[in-house]
Amino acid sequence: MSRKFFVGGNWKMNGDKPTIDGIIEFLENGPLDPDTEVVVGVPALYLEYVRDRLPKNVCASAQNCYKVAKGAFTGEISPAMIKDIGLNWVILGHSERRNIFGEDDELVADKIAHALDEGLSVIACIGEKLEEREAGQTEEVVYRQTKAFADKIKDWSRVVIAYEPVWAIGTGKTATPKQAQEVHKKLRQWLWDNVCPSVSKGTRIIYGGSVTAENCKELAKAADIDGFLVGGASLKPDFVQIVNANAGN
Repeated sequence: MSRKFFVGGNWKMNGDKPTIDGIIEFLENGPLDPDTEVVVGVPALYLEYVRDRLPKNVCASAQNCYKVAKGAFTGEISPAMIKDIGLNWVILGHSERRNIFGEDDELVADKIAHALDEGLSVIACIGEKLEEREAGQTEEVVYRQTKAFADKIKDWSRVVIAYEPVWAIGTGKTATPKQAQEVHKKLRQWLWDNVCPSVSKGTRIIYGGSVTAENCKELAKAADIDGFLVGGASLKPDFVQIVNANAGN
């Protein structure tokens, strides 16, 4: 089954209008590989500003949303609000949400399930911390995180799984293509064994963690790496090279 290459850019809590205008300019200039799906995660305040200015071959995504449609949840946004402004993507379960803001597997799973039920597409993030990797717990952690939301998903067609080893995010350390492929392959096998073969074959599993213009092409060659979720590099013109990492493969 063919899986379309996917590159997400997570701007995190970065950017103002002049900075965003510069990002949009290099995305417009591209050129971007037409065989790659490109989505950028934008701070909530700027979602409509970015939506109105992005080139047609790039979609805007929210970086987070809550598990219910409305209510007394100061500071949160809902999937319904994201849909209401004409957007269709959200990033959920990012390691920063888990490890800085204390979101546990159950909350992340509830948020993913609600976002999907509301019609959004979801970049669902998983990944182990350095001490977990060093303790040989990588598989245990990523399987546990995946199972939490897999049990609540009815429709996998709008799910992209992002494997992001926490020790490689913003540190300059990157899992080698071999290390990343090993985890991606095991995740795909887990989906085969615990969900179903069609979901295993069809679900895109992307890699995040200090992806750069220098290492992206080698990572893209791995059989089970279907793209990237890029942090800091998505704010720079090098992002175009990362989007094009799979061109010709």
